[in-house]
Amino acid sequence: MAECPTQNKAKLISETRRRFETDYVTEKSDKYDPRDVERLQQDDNWIENYLFWRHNNVDETLKMLDESFQWRKEMSVNDLTESSIPRWLLEIGGIYLHGYDKEGNKLFWIRVKYHIKDHKTTLDKKKLIAFWLERYAKRENGKPVTVMFDLSETGINNIDMDFVRFIINCFKVYYPKYLSKMVIFDMPWIMNAAFKIVKSWLGPEAVSLLKFTSKNEVQDYVSVEYLPPHMGGTDPFKYSYPPLVDDDFQTPLCENGPIASEDEASSKEDLESDGKETLETICSEEQTALLKKINITEHTSKAEENEKVDSKMKAFKKPLSVFKGPLLHISPAEELYFGSTESGEKKTLIVLTNVTKNIVAFKVRTTAPEKYRVKPSNSSCDPGASVDIVVSPHGGLTVSAQDRFLIMAAEMEQSSGTGPAELTQFWKEVPRNKVMEHRLRCHIVESSKPTTLTLKDSAFNMSDKTSEDLYLQFANSSRESDVSTP
Repeated sequence: MAECPTQNKAKLISETRRRFETDYVTEKSDKYDPRDVERLQQDDNWIENYLFWRHNNVDETLKMLDESFQWRKEMSVNDLTESSIPRWLLEIGGIYLHGYDKEGNKLFWIRVKYHIKDHKTTLDKKKLIAFWLERYAKRENGKPVTVMFDLSETGINNIDMDFVRFIINCFKVYYPKYLSKMVIFDMPWIMNAAFKIVKSWLGPEAVSLLKFTSKNEVQDYVSVEYLPPHMGGTDPFKYSYPPLVDDDFQTPLCENGPIASEDEASSKEDLESDGKETLETICSEEQTALLKKINITEHTSKAEENEKVDSKMKAFKKPLSVFKGPLLHISPAEELYFGSTESGEKKTLIVLTNVTKNIVAFKVRTTAPEKYRVKPSNSSCDPGASVDIVVSPHGGLTVSAQDRFLIMAAEMEQSSGTGPAELTQFWKEVPRNKVMEHRLRCHIVESSKPTTLTLKDSAFNMSDKTSEDLYLQFANSSRESDVSTP
């Protein structure tokens, strides 16, 4: 009986792992980073990538692993951080990850016009390439990237064949199976000879991955929403540093859920502090005609006050602007509002409403996962239902206007489970073209006048006003304090 592909794959991985340990690690342990050797013993997918690139030839795979591991140690790949790269290289914006092609592959941009051949800076530029690829590989293990060689506005001074060869080797040897295709945009005729050499480096099989394009042809591979204007696109993205590219969203620390004791403690703390919290306000110019007043007169017990505030805070803090997507309506539409540093960053709310007939899975990512708690950050929403997502900064950390949030959503089959395990598997399998994405910016409300109402131990009678009344009153207060919204 013939072995099934899965059994054969497992045997090849096992043989590669065993032979690399006995034939290479024993003699060259000083040339490898121990962390890479340890990972090889545990990560089947990593070995499979090398095997795939060498057509399951174990001998060729071993040679490739040897070359790759030596390079990883020489470049100190496992220790590369932003501080390893000269700041000017990060600021110039010649190399970065941003956007997706039409197949859902991440775009790896190389803006050649920013590269001038200089042997003094070659090593740093190679480290920058390795930094981005390693960063991406650790987060999106096995997902390919599309390299965008943007040759617009380039000339003879930008040609550096050694650097181009390094980039090709990164995908041929160091990061196998990661290259989806290489889109060459607006190549000047003077570089024709150079790219004939590039083709020979790639080899006959990989040459088909080269796509030479002009402004019209590039849209065959990347839609206009992820192309800059000089490529005929509509992407408003403009590279700046710091921080790293804001499209590079990461899963928040709370994605997997805090430890139970911490979560229970925080819930208790939230409940006890709701009566003392400063209620946040958002100015909405569209609602100025609906402004109302609030009368705060009677005294109630502290327990009653806390109960009332807890029940009313959700509705009070719900934003009025709405983004209407095909799967979810998301409120606010564009920006999350936080109080200024002086008043202290407070919680803010994202409201998701399922407008489909199926269950919609969603997850929330952010460019600053170390700063925020997001509850819930990975869950599902029933047809026609709404979910409130509470976003709050971790204690002592400052909200930045450069921070971004990404809402991802996709429809699930009615028969699918919605537990943590089912959701994890769902996100691994769902095609990217089935995923709705919407981005939110952070906005810090700065004001010289009080724009919030702090609930202290004194009591308030809120029975005469609805939650919406309260919301509109405070929106008016925000407007009167000259707080503007973009």
